[in-house]
This record gives sequence, C-alpha cells and structure tokens, in this order.
Amino acid sequence: MTDYGEEQRNELEAIESIYPDSFTVLSEDPASFTITVTSDAGENDEMVEVTLKFTYVEKYPDEPPLWEIHAQENLEDPDAEDVLKLLQQQAEENLGMVMIFTLVTAVQEKLNEIVDQIKIRQEEEQKRQERETEEAEKKHFQGTVVTIENFLTWKAGFEKDMSDLKKRILQREEELAGKNKLTGKQLFERDHNLDTSDIQFLEEAGNSVEVDESLFQDIDDLDLDEDDPDFDPLALGSDED
Repeated sequence: MTDYGEEQRNELEAIESIYPDSFTVLSEDPASFTITVTSDAGENDEMVEVTLKFTYVEKYPDEPPLWEIHAQENLEDPDAEDVLKLLQQQAEENLGMVMIFTLVTAVQEKLNEIVDQIKIRQEEEQKRQERETEEAEKKHFQGTVVTIENFLTWKAGFEKDMSDLKKRILQREEELAGKNKLTGKQLFERDHNLDTSDIQFLEEAGNSVEVDESLFQDIDDLDLDEDDPDFDPLALGSDED
C-alpha cells in the first residue's frame, strides 16, 4: 500500500534543498507551498517571473496536486494561460510519480520561451512602426492619387468657389457704381455733416490768418493833401514801388 504522506514529506525536503531561496511553506495540513520561478535575462535584460502555489491532495502523486499562479511579473494574460495549460499537460504525463520538480522545470523553460517571444514581438512592433512611418512619408511626397471620382468632386467644388467669388465681385462693383451716381442732395442727405463742414472750415481758416502790421505805415505819418485836385489815394502804393 502506498504511503502518500511519506512520499509527500520526502519530496518537500528535496524541493526545499533545490529551491532554498524561492521555496515558502504556506501550510502543513494539507501541505501547501509556493515556488518562485524566474526566466533567464533576455537581450535587453527583460525578465519574466511567476510564483506558483502547489497544494497536495490526499492521494498525491497518484492524483495531481492543485496549482495556481500566486503572483506574476511582466507576464501577460495569454502567457499566463499558456503556463497553466503546460502544468496540466505535465501533470497528466507524470501521474504516479512525484512531479513538483518536473512541473517547475517545465515552467522555467516556458518562461525563457516567453522572453524570446517578447523580443520577437518587440522587433515586429518596431518594424511595423517603421513601415507606417515610411508609408506616411511616401504619402506626404506623393500626394493624393487623382481618380475620376475625386477629380470630379474637386472640380465641382472649385467651380462653386469661383461662382461665389464672381458674385461677390459683381455685387461690390454695383455698390461702388451706385455710390458714384449719387447727386449732391443724396450725398447731403446721407452725410449731415456736410452742412457744417464748410462753415467750420471758414472759421478755422479765419482764426489762423495773421496780419503783419509793420507792413503798413501809420496813416498820421503820410503827407496827404486831400484838397489837391490831383490827389489819388490809389496811387500812393504805386509811387512807393
């Protein structure tokens, strides 16, 4: 008769010696523990880590243990699903034998594959971005390919814009022509400032005229003989010239 308890205790001792830094006992009855598995470093120091929790069932190893992902780092959900599927596969293949070391080793290899896949995904993403950049640059220099459809659309829009522009020009010319034909009365009626503008101009002009009195002689200094029959006041200025 198989002594399941003895087999489980012996395996726990071996597992603890193999993984001293990553093995942690959670409970003794039932026996439950965690093992942290870390991938090798990738080219750019990428690393993936997962902590697996195992719990023995009563008839282990004739029945598979319980397992779950207790914690994870840099592990995406699809990759976590792959890890769980791998554990199921390996457990089925190793029924009847203690299998924790085999399960952990398989997960270790899987994590290394995931790191390589991360590198491939990063390279593919970089290539995709480069292709998008090249295509955007080509479109920038090539412009839009002319087809019958987009040419007709452009032509209809262009003709409408030109028609609207001509209408605005004609409307503006009619407005200017109408202003040029206004009579004086119409201008006066449209601008009531015209009735005061001339008066204001004359007042400002009158205020700005200055008279130089030195140009004129004092009338008392003039030798005038008004009784002289030849006296001509208009000739005074011409004599001085």
